[in-house]
Amino acid sequence: MTDFGVRSSVSDLRRAALRRPTTTGDFAGAGWRLPDPDLLVRQHDAYAQLLTDLGVQVERLPAADGQVDAVFAYDPAFVIGSGVVEFRSAKPARQREGAELVAALGVPVVGKLEPDAVMDGGDVCWIARDLVVAGRGYRTNQRAHDQLRAWLAAEGQELVTVDLPHDRGPAHVLHLMSGISPIADDLAVVYPPIMPVPLLQLLAERGIETIAVDDAEYETLGCNILAVRPGVVVIFAGNPRTTSELRARGVEVHEIDASELAKGDGGPTCLTRPLLRA
Repeated sequence: MTDFGVRSSVSDLRRAALRRPTTTGDFAGAGWRLPDPDLLVRQHDAYAQLLTDLGVQVERLPAADGQVDAVFAYDPAFVIGSGVVEFRSAKPARQREGAELVAALGVPVVGKLEPDAVMDGGDVCWIARDLVVAGRGYRTNQRAHDQLRAWLAAEGQELVTVDLPHDRGPAHVLHLMSGISPIADDLAVVYPPIMPVPLLQLLAERGIETIAVDDAEYETLGCNILAVRPGVVVIFAGNPRTTSELRARGVEVHEIDASELAKGDGGPTCLTRPLLRA
C-alpha cells in the first residue's frame, strides 16, 4: 500500500506533515502579530498531539529557522494522487519553502511550477473527489492554474478556476480557503462576503450545503477548519457560533487553543500538509 495520495479535502486523513514553528525571524515583517515564542511552540505541539490522537500519522518536520510562515505547511506544495507538486509563492520571503518542503516529504514529485507561475496551497481545494477548485488572485496566477490543471487531468480530475475579490488588497493574505472549508462530501463552512459567486453556485449544484461564518468569527479564523475525516474536524477555540452550528449538524468538533498560532492569520488547514487521505 502506498503511503501517499490525496484526492479529497475530507476523506480519512491517514498521514500529514507539520512543520515546527521557528522562534526566530522577522514576525512583524511577515505580517504576524508578535507571538509568545514558548507558547507558540507548545500550542503547535498540542495540535500535533491532537491529530495523533485522532488517528493521523504525523510527520513533524524541523523548524525552518528564520522563516516564520513556513509553519503553514499547506501552502508550499500540493499532494495529488500520484505525488506532490512543488509550488512557488508570490511572497518573496516564502519562495524557498516549496523546494525545502518537497525535499523533506519523501513523496514522489509530479512536477514543480515554472518560474513565471505562482501559487499558494491555500488557493486550492477539492470540493468533490473529481473536482478541484482553485482561486486566482494576488497569490496565485493563471499560469499556475494551467500547469496544475494538466497534472490533475492526467489523473482524471478537473480543475475549475474562480476569481478572488480584491478584499483588503495585495498586502493582506486572502486565499480561496479563507472563505471555504469542506467538512464532508455534502457540507462546507463558508464566509459569503469573500466567496466567488460561481463557487457558491457550484456548491449548490453539487448538493453541498453550507454553514455561513459571521463577520466576528471570520476574524478569529472560524472559517479555517481541518476535516480529519468526513464530519470530524479541528477548529481554533474562540468560535462558539460556528462550533455550535457544526455540532447541530452532527459534526464532531475538536477545539484547540491557538492564540499564538493565529497571530500569523493561519488556521488548522494552513498548518497541515495532507500526505495521505484514504
